Amino acid sequence: MSIIIKPIVTEKITKDGEVFNRFGFVVDKKANKIQIKNAVEAAYGVAVVDVNTMNYRADRSVKYTKSGLISGKTNAYKKAIVQVQEGETIDFYNNI
Repeated sequence: MSIIIKPIVTEKITKDGEVFNRFGFVVDKKANKIQIKNAVEAAYGVAVVDVNTMNYRADRSVKYTKSGLISGKTNAYKKAIVQVQEGETIDFYNNI
């Protein structure tokens, strides 16, 4: 079971990485903070100071079109914001 699914690379997360040493990951829904911390430390070789997690629910939408009703759904996922020790950084582009 892989804990880290993929890194999140957005403008907001990139700015947090430069200013506060915080990096975002999409992680397994059943993983806890200790497992996430150990997985990030093992994968990227950094010392993790803090882990914050957020569970995102699946959003459902219904669209009325001329061909009828179209329903859709986005996937539910868990996001982790990991703060690393001062002076350390994670470079996603070399580790992909």
